[in-house]
Amino acid sequence: MDKNELYRNIPKVDALLERESMTALAGRYGRWLVTEAVREETEALRRTIRDAADDETALEAVRGLEQAVEKRLEALCAPRVRKVINATGTVLHTNLGRAPISREQAEKLVDIVTGYSNLEYDLENARRGERYAHFESLLCRLTGAEAAMVVNNNAAAALLTLSTLAKGGEVLTSRGELVEIGGKFRVPDVCAQSGATLREVGTTNKTHFSDYEEAIGEDTKAILKVHTSNYRIVGFTESVPAAELAELAHSRGVPMIEDLGSGVLVDLEQLGLDHEPTVQESVRAGIDVVCFSGDKLLGGPQAGIVVGKKEYIQRMKRHPLTRALRVDKFTVTALELVLLEYLKKEMTVQNIPVLRMIGEKRPSVQARAEKLAAMLRAGGLRADVAVAPCQSQVGGGSLPLERLDSAAVTLDPWDMSASALEHAMLRLTVPIVPRVAEDKVVLDMRTVDESELGLVAEMLGEALR
Repeated sequence: MDKNELYRNIPKVDALLERESMTALAGRYGRWLVTEAVREETEALRRTIRDAADDETALEAVRGLEQAVEKRLEALCAPRVRKVINATGTVLHTNLGRAPISREQAEKLVDIVTGYSNLEYDLENARRGERYAHFESLLCRLTGAEAAMVVNNNAAAALLTLSTLAKGGEVLTSRGELVEIGGKFRVPDVCAQSGATLREVGTTNKTHFSDYEEAIGEDTKAILKVHTSNYRIVGFTESVPAAELAELAHSRGVPMIEDLGSGVLVDLEQLGLDHEPTVQESVRAGIDVVCFSGDKLLGGPQAGIVVGKKEYIQRMKRHPLTRALRVDKFTVTALELVLLEYLKKEMTVQNIPVLRMIGEKRPSVQARAEKLAAMLRAGGLRADVAVAPCQSQVGGGSLPLERLDSAAVTLDPWDMSASALEHAMLRLTVPIVPRVAEDKVVLDMRTVDESELGLVAEMLGEALR
């Protein structure tokens, strides 16, 4: 068939829009978007005809125009952010949204944010309120601090703290604590942006009290201690405890600041892990301002939490940067819901998904792996299915040396490579993100919830079909 004849088979946009199928789509998506999709698909169809190697391919594309328009509309209106199954075993996976909140917390969140809320309204006194009020008393009760506030992430918290307390002066920091937190965002850069001058003391592996004592002077505005939560220096090392630095700072009339990074409110030793400094310990040590993340070991939404002495927190609340860095109603509500779980001390670990996953023992994970493996075998999956020991990690720049004994379901597909199966899993309706090791797909069950097993089995069936 002549190409021109094929082009003439393409209906005009106005005529196509009058068809029943397009009218129905307009009822779902609106006429403007349907018109845009029709124009884009007819242009794509012209390119298909131009490049088609045979008439049948071109005719098939012409016959499928209406279905192509519908698929384009579905793709345009589908959220780009989607639920995924985290089968990597990395609990705080930065690329997968870090800390998940519980379904119970999410349901309460939906009920509050789908209408109006008292975000900045004092119901008791019938006047304008402060968004920090919803969780400030909670944070003070949990940490022992005098005051608290929250901004949109911990980098912002560090920037605001230094901008408020150290601008125009020097900040003393150990060379061994000049952390890069990712994306080339480094402590020296934060310091420079704040308007303060970083003064490095000590060496990479050893910093003594005398190093700080000799460096502190008239230009010193603050001492900053940074917890190296995303790496460890081991071997011939020495650092100065925060309590000693706080005494030095106070004797010279300057504030002591500590960036705890991932931040934790419970003693992780109860979960069988090495000790990680808690926010409460820093407050008791006399640190004036402590900042940490909300979406790491705390187990909440992305936020930069700041607790400490009231005089410093009040100054930070009045700083011009605060409005630019403030959190919205979703973060305020989600954070309060998560913090409320910390009041129920005996139930906190079980009620905070991150802590529950970190603390889960291998036999429990193994049982879940065996259950999924049985489901996959029963479903006739075209792969060799096995259960094997593995090790999970906390991730998210937290506890870098910790490895958690875990169990995984391994898949050795019959009709494709492990890499090809991995890519197929990422294209599923509900994508599954696994690991690949020794030419097998590995599903670490520590980060796969019991409620997700049926969905995982169904999706894997699609991937291997």
